[in-house]
This record gives sequence, structure tokens and C-alpha cells, in this order.
Amino acid sequence: MSVTMEKIVSLCKRRGFIFQSSEIYGGINACYDYGPLGVELKKNIKDFWWKSMVYDHRNIVGLDSAILMHPRIWEASGHVAGFNDPMVDCRQCKARFREDEIDPKKLAAGQCPRCGNKDVLTEPRQFNLMFKTHMGPVAEDASQIYLRPETAQGIYVNYKNVLDSSRQKIPFGIAQIGKAFRNEITPGNFIFRTREFEQMEMQYFVQPGDDIEALEMWKERRMAYYDKLGLNMSKLRFEEHGPDELAHYAKAAFDVEYEFPIGWKELEGVHNRTDFDLSAHQEHSGKDLRYFNDQTRERFLPYIIETSAGVDRTLLACLADAYEEEQLEKEKRTVLHLSPAIAPFKAAIFPLVKKEGMPEIALKIYDDLRGDMNVFYDAQGAVGRRYRRQDEAGTPFCITVDSQTLEDQTVTLRDRDSMEQLRISMSALKQALQDKIKGE
Repeated sequence: MSVTMEKIVSLCKRRGFIFQSSEIYGGINACYDYGPLGVELKKNIKDFWWKSMVYDHRNIVGLDSAILMHPRIWEASGHVAGFNDPMVDCRQCKARFREDEIDPKKLAAGQCPRCGNKDVLTEPRQFNLMFKTHMGPVAEDASQIYLRPETAQGIYVNYKNVLDSSRQKIPFGIAQIGKAFRNEITPGNFIFRTREFEQMEMQYFVQPGDDIEALEMWKERRMAYYDKLGLNMSKLRFEEHGPDELAHYAKAAFDVEYEFPIGWKELEGVHNRTDFDLSAHQEHSGKDLRYFNDQTRERFLPYIIETSAGVDRTLLACLADAYEEEQLEKEKRTVLHLSPAIAPFKAAIFPLVKKEGMPEIALKIYDDLRGDMNVFYDAQGAVGRRYRRQDEAGTPFCITVDSQTLEDQTVTLRDRDSMEQLRISMSALKQALQDKIKGE
């Protein structure tokens, strides 16, 4: 069974994970809306990351910086002058491409990427990827600002505020989850590359000289995180940036790549950014951003180890990794083997039939559980079909109230992955589910 992007897109719409944005108006390119199941999965992934990054470390604290920031921040960071992609247009078919997407071998053979014509491409021109807007009542050059193309700069310009208020000492980190916006020339592949996306970033501040060791430490921790998230580790790898691939700010850079249905693609970046960002903001703002070491009595600009992951790409990797089509004796079963920790619903509760008091008992179980976990109640259709709906939604456990429940207060607890069922007392149900969700 091969997992294709088409199968994932179909499942996402059918089960309410992800919809095309503005669909009733024909849609808007590379923008997506998260439905009832998608918003829960996304929230759970962010919560999982936040716990592993902030709550599980004594020296990492959180931040939520504004999307709109002073335009000079983007001058200091190099985004105004350098955040560009060379773009070319086809005069024949009007298609637009990044210059690096054009295959020279195909051009030499007389093939343009879509229409097949040769010598119809415009000269490359620079295209800035930042969205521009205006602040204030008058749209003029002086009021021009930008939607942030990354969340990291909000951390850098708040570094001293966080340092002073949280009483941290180097090494320490600042974590942030937030929206970013890039006016991509050629977005695509569903939610892999979109114009509005969400990042999970942690910037780790270290003393110069400790940066190489810190980079290796975070490479290990980030890979361990994906293992804990439940991804197939054989589909993950590190890809190091060569000398000619390094960004201008980076001393060393590694991508965590995942084998998506579209091939090996970047899931997260782990970078040694040196003191580039703090130096630039110190110079442009005129503020002293050096760290003062109480013990050595020296001042220095910290080096920064960055871990930057995409929420949407992580979600897509989880969906692709979890998707399976099983051929059973009489039917095909589509199932999402999501980790219980991030599954949208932890359990679904069914009355076997809508009579004999079974719905009332099932609703009582539902009300008892939903204060501690997100659960679903379903009384419509044959119980087998209800199981299949929850399998597609990634719900790890199903609870069925049947005639035996009326006799001994036990219910059927079904496991999504093995489809095995066991009888369990209603009084022990909540604790059993909590243990299973935690992996105990």
C-alpha cells in the first residue's frame, strides 16, 4: 500500500481535518482551513511540542511576540534587502517559476516546464517574499510595515527583556509558537508549503565556544522528540547544509528531513546562527544586547542555536506516517495510527442500540470522560461502521455499551490498531484510558 498525497487530501476533507480556504468562492491558492478534527490535531501537536520544549526543561521559557513589528527589525535581519527568490515568467503559458525550479537540461532539449516551448522565459527578477501592509490611516511609504516572515526575530529583539524578567542565566532558551507569512512564488503540495503557516521555534542562547557542543545536543534531542511523537524513525534523517548552501547567518545547519509521499523534505532546521542576529539588532537599534557574566565579569553577545519546526509540516508528517489501508476479510479498512497523545479524539463512546437505556449509560460515560479528555459520542448506524469512522479519524479507543453493561456495569474497550476488544468495568475505565494515552 502506497501512501499518496491525494489519499491524504481526500481523507482530510472527508473527515474534517483540513479544507481548502474560501472554497465556496473557488478557493485561494496555498491557504487552508483546519476543520474540527484538524484543529484538535494541530492543538495537540503544539501542546506536545510545548511540553517537551518548555515544561521538560528548567532553562527554557516561552514568548508570544507580535506579528506586526517595527520595520527596521526586518532591515536589521536582512529580510528587506535579501529575502528574495529569483523569479521567471513564461511568456507563452503565463506560468511563474522560481529560477531554481527550471531544469537547464530540459531547456537545452527545447522543453519549457509546462507549455513545452523554448526561449519564452523572461529574464530572472528578484521577488521579495514578505507581505506588505500599512499601519495607520494613510497608505504611504512611511507607514509601510510587514507581516513577519518568521517568528525568530520576535525572540531576538525580546531577548534582554526575557533575560532580565525571568532571571535566566546562559545557557537558556526562548520558545515560541506563532504564525508567519511568506508570499511564495510556487507554493504547493497541500499544506507542505503555504503562504500562511505556523512555526514552533526555540532559540537557545549559549556562550561562544559552547555552540558546537550545544548544536550536537539539540540534534539528539530533536530526533528523540520525533521518536516520542510516534513517527517512523526509518523515515527521518539529518541532512547537513554544505558550504555553498549555508545561509548568511549560519555557521552550521542541519535539516531534519522526513520521507513524505512527495519525497525527502525538510521538517525542521537545527542551526548555529552564531551572534549574527544579536549583533545586527545591537547595531541597528543602538541598544547594548551583551550578556553580563556575574562570575567572570565579562560581557559578550551570546551565540544562538536555533530549532525551527513547522506546525503544518509536522501535522502532515504525522498524517502520512499514520495512514494505512488494511485489507480485511470482507472490506478495506482505512486507519490513522496516530499516537494517542496527539489524536483528536482519545475515545469514542457508542450505545450498541438506541434502546434499553444504553444511550443514557453511554452519555453518562461521555460526560464523565469529557472533563479530562476529548471524546466523541456516536449512536448512528451499525456499530461496525462507527468503528470505521473512528479508525479514519485516528481515535485510538472505542467504548461500546451493550446488553452485558446492563447486567454487570462493564463495557467493551476496543483498540484501534489491533482491533482487539476487552471487557472493563465502568469504574476503572477513566484510569485505564489515561494510562493507555500516556503509554503506561
